[in-house]
Amino acid sequence: MSLFHFELEATDAHTAGRVGRWFTPHGVVDTPAFMPVGTLATVKGLTPEQIRATGAQQVLANTYHLALRPGADVVAELGGLHRFMHWDGPILTDSGGFQIFSLARLTKLTDQQVVFRSHIDGSLFELSPERAVQIQEQLGADCIMCLDECPPHDVPRERLREAVERTTRWGARCRDAQRRDDQALFGIVQGGTDRELRELSARGLLPLDFPGYAIGGLSVGEAPAMMYDTLDFTVPFLPADKPRYLMGVGRPEDLLEAVCRGVDLFDCVMPTRNGRNASAFTSQGQVKLRNLKHRTDGGPLDPDCDCPVCARFSRGYLRHLFLADEMLGPILISWHNLAFYQRLLRDARAAIRAGGLSEFRAAQLARWSGSV
Repeated sequence: MSLFHFELEATDAHTAGRVGRWFTPHGVVDTPAFMPVGTLATVKGLTPEQIRATGAQQVLANTYHLALRPGADVVAELGGLHRFMHWDGPILTDSGGFQIFSLARLTKLTDQQVVFRSHIDGSLFELSPERAVQIQEQLGADCIMCLDECPPHDVPRERLREAVERTTRWGARCRDAQRRDDQALFGIVQGGTDRELRELSARGLLPLDFPGYAIGGLSVGEAPAMMYDTLDFTVPFLPADKPRYLMGVGRPEDLLEAVCRGVDLFDCVMPTRNGRNASAFTSQGQVKLRNLKHRTDGGPLDPDCDCPVCARFSRGYLRHLFLADEMLGPILISWHNLAFYQRLLRDARAAIRAGGLSEFRAAQLARWSGSV
């Protein structure tokens, strides 16, 4: 029996939303699920115990960044990524494909590979599909990603088609390069917001029979409505019996819209990045803690939240931490934001089981309509 399998447990009556369980060598992930981003084998400012306390079951780390620092060899020598970062649950590693987009000024791309000029010291770093798989096998994550090309959303269609075709070829090379059978290698569907190219990408990758499929190339500058339309026609191309992962998305409203369209897995830096910048997600919308109105507010950050931050600290105190430049402020708001994301998807799973996901989405969007 495979070390990985996906069980579909419930579907919503009026949307494509679904509840499942994804079984991995390091535990089960209840889907739809949000993965905190630990790019450098750490979710910034939080211990593994704090991350687990938010309800997170799986975390994400990054191949490109870890290959540069401390190096995949170092991680392997220290027992692999789970032992290295002291996280005993499932881990997913991105392949470095997104850095082809985000660090485009530092890259040279060919059909064979991408060559980065390190953002750390300027040295050259070569990443081919085979090398991306080799590094991820050294890191030892449960789920690893094919190397893909993620172009900007507004490139000419012919350029977008080239990226789709390269991603398909690289997917086959990644599959051929894989040696470990205790890692699930996901293919990545590209194609921007173009229906025909998304279908072309999916049809090229489905014969490779990956144990899961990701949707890449969204949340790269297109309007939210365009992203939702793209999900409407892309998700049905993907197998129903395997997990579907929307990469790098996003805002709470984006998560809900994607869940309604049948997406199972998410990651994004937003909850921790916003947390480091005094911006909290709450049941009533975003709270910007630097605002003067919170100076003498003795109430909790979110009265509907049962996380340790909301149970113990007032808005006035949290605001003080940021104005005083105390490191505890970013830690506490990052902790709360991750707990908010986990609670959101836990409640979405409950709504799907009850057949009321549409009503749940509408109620949440109405409550988030403002910032305070």
